[in-house]
Amino acid sequence: MPTPILATKLFVPPPRPGLVARTRLIERLNAGLRHKLTLVSAAAGFGKTTLLSEWIASSKQPVAWVSLDEVDNEPARFLTYFVAALQTILPGVGNSILAVLHAPQPPPTEVLVTTLLNEIAAVPHHFTLVLDDYHLLDSQPIDHALTFLLKHQPPQLHLVIITREDPQFPLSQLRARGQLTEVRVADLRFTHTEAADFLNHVMRLNLSAADIAALEIRTEGWIAGLQLAALSMQGSTDTARFIESFTGSHRFVLDYLAEEVLQRQPEPVQRFLLHTAMLERMCAALCDAVMGDPAAKGQDTLAYIERANLFIIPLDSERRWYRYHHLFADLLRQRLHQNMESGAVAELHLRASMWYEASGLEIEAFHHAAAAHDFDQAARLAEGGGMPLLFRGAAGSVLSWLQSLPPKALDAKPGLWVMYASAMLFAGRMNAIEDKLQAAERALQKPTLDAHERDLIGHIASIRATIAVAQNQVDIIVHQSRRALDYLHPNNLPVRTATTWTLGVAYQLQGDRAAARRAYTEAISISQAIGHIIIDLMATFGLGYMQEADNQLTEAAATFQRVIEIAGEPPLPVASAGYVGFARITYERNDLEAAQRYAEQAVHLVRQIENTDQVIVCEVFLARVRLAQGDIAGAEAILARAEHYARQHFFAAPRLPQVAAVQVLALLQRGDVEAADELAFRYDLPISQARVRLALHDPAAALKLLEPLYGQAVEKGWVDEQLKLRVLQVVAGFEGGDRAKAVQWLGEALRMGEPEGFIRTFIDEGLPMANLLGEAVSRGVMPDYAAKLLAAMDAQPLPSSNLTTPLLVEPLSQRELEVLHLIAQGHSNYEIGERLFLTLNTVKGHNQRIFGKLQVERRTEAVARARELGLL
Repeated sequence: MPTPILATKLFVPPPRPGLVARTRLIERLNAGLRHKLTLVSAAAGFGKTTLLSEWIASSKQPVAWVSLDEVDNEPARFLTYFVAALQTILPGVGNSILAVLHAPQPPPTEVLVTTLLNEIAAVPHHFTLVLDDYHLLDSQPIDHALTFLLKHQPPQLHLVIITREDPQFPLSQLRARGQLTEVRVADLRFTHTEAADFLNHVMRLNLSAADIAALEIRTEGWIAGLQLAALSMQGSTDTARFIESFTGSHRFVLDYLAEEVLQRQPEPVQRFLLHTAMLERMCAALCDAVMGDPAAKGQDTLAYIERANLFIIPLDSERRWYRYHHLFADLLRQRLHQNMESGAVAELHLRASMWYEASGLEIEAFHHAAAAHDFDQAARLAEGGGMPLLFRGAAGSVLSWLQSLPPKALDAKPGLWVMYASAMLFAGRMNAIEDKLQAAERALQKPTLDAHERDLIGHIASIRATIAVAQNQVDIIVHQSRRALDYLHPNNLPVRTATTWTLGVAYQLQGDRAAARRAYTEAISISQAIGHIIIDLMATFGLGYMQEADNQLTEAAATFQRVIEIAGEPPLPVASAGYVGFARITYERNDLEAAQRYAEQAVHLVRQIENTDQVIVCEVFLARVRLAQGDIAGAEAILARAEHYARQHFFAAPRLPQVAAVQVLALLQRGDVEAADELAFRYDLPISQARVRLALHDPAAALKLLEPLYGQAVEKGWVDEQLKLRVLQVVAGFEGGDRAKAVQWLGEALRMGEPEGFIRTFIDEGLPMANLLGEAVSRGVMPDYAAKLLAAMDAQPLPSSNLTTPLLVEPLSQRELEVLHLIAQGHSNYEIGERLFLTLNTVKGHNQRIFGKLQVERRTEAVARARELGLL
């Protein structure tokens, strides 16, 4: 469920009337547009937001704004408002990540930021985004996300951060590279001229130059202090004495002046200010609800406060929403707690909570319920009516609240223990989750369980299954996933769909393809029903993989295409699985250009994800494509990179054998059989070992390795492995001299491959396969399909397969192979022409090209050379 957007957070504060012109700072901000970041950093009351509102009013480029709160400390909520702000000036930007931002298992934050950067890079003009009150956030993930954004920031975007304290960014690096503009306290302080303008023209005090200088010295140009002093001096008959006694630090000055200001307000206004002080934002209706006085008119009071310049800031041009100046709000809240009992303050929070809930803003409602220490109200809101708040960007707030509760309170509501574990899972704090789950189970120990309690048992199992996925504990995944699905309520669709997908992953890891296919199909059905895009995407890819494994290339291609469509444009990084799947299909159909394009896109996307073994999967397949294109050096470079990544990220055990299998192919193409042999045995790769045996002219040993593997593939019903192994057996049979057996096996392989149009599985075996396909054509064994494969070979250089003899300078075409076969059978040029419907001169021309490619001069030499190369 998407996070409701509080629109007032996105309003650019309008410039206040009668502002002191700050031309020098406006010029600095304009010059800073050439840099990545403008940092406006100073303590409260130095006019940071006011300066930016003045600058924006004169800006010639679009500006987006977001006012941050402490509740925006969760990355998902922060990014939601980040995108919402951008969409005020760039409609549609960021839609692709909003759809998945609050999924139970969202992509890593860096992945989402990368997707957003790709969309920003396509914007045709420059624009600015302002993050106001960034100091209210205390989140390393958000700091890291913005650091990543700054590192890769497109030139179209200029970022402005307004804060009371420096953010945890590498500011020194940005400064050294000339990418940072800074506006700090020394810049923001009023100069003498600005102070005089403010006090005499804006506040209309008519002070002498000496009085202005004295007040400027005592406030050190602090704008809020000057404003508070000016408010206190309005109506004073002895301003000189007031200024003379005006000393002390900012805190004492603020306490004194604010007290003076408050005491001069009518009692109803003072009451209004104190009772609404706990609101981060306020409108008339919310204020009326908090005040609880039917006779009070919040809109009139807000208008009066604004006219009196009592540190209230309008948030929209219609003057509907406001907030207090932060310093003023701090003081008001201090006075509120001094003047009211804690129970009365809690009642104010509860009124605000009820209003927010009625307005559909459940996160804000939860925030006030928690502040009121109303356990039942906060618990009900956190549960979210079927979609917990922690899935809507409030995981940090919910986790903080749960951590503040005593164990007895959690025992009374076991669902909160489960929510606690979910929040920790969401935050990646895996080690402490099991304790919370066991506490929930202890609280649920009773003879009979109702439907809600059974659902909690299922949720506990689902969390354990998810933890097991991260640890590759397949048996635990299966057991806990099945238990979860047995206990979860049928209507608990968010947890059921994630659990079903996890179960599918476990089945796939076990090799139970039929079970995995059923689980993925069910997960797709559920996720589509509830709009769970991430699970829909991942389960769809899983289904495509199962279809590919069943040799259903057409269905798999459509499924992988759907993955790409779901991922949107620009695609989410998790769509890499769909791109590499589609690359495998296009490769098999011999469209190497498309296969390279999709594989490179997969690598580009997957490298945006942190610490995933799928980087290796995509890199290895790209290397396979490069080998097919004859780029051995390029393939080896990619494989070296994949091997380094596997070792660096601790994926050596599960993924290095896959890297080694393609490295063996590259070594065999180079003719380095000894190195290929060592690698194949080091990683215990029987298929690779069989290829090495063939390269060493020991086809009997190769067949001995392949036969049991084929039997296992038949027993398990793995038709993809059956086809690949049978094709390799064809080559081994041919190399062993059993041409009849080789042709028989080739017929079986052709019958398996023909329905879905397999090509590369055959032609990757090189010249021996070309010879056998030619024989299949002449013998009438699947002649049309065999001829199609020969035509594919004719269109490109043939790989050398396992041959260690020197390669041809240029491969023979399909027609030249046909002529060569007839030469070997002893036919004359005239007879060859009759059989192939060629003129005598054309046959002679073929002979000359064949002799040239084989580097021979006579027919007998050509036949001997062809046999040496495995062409005959």
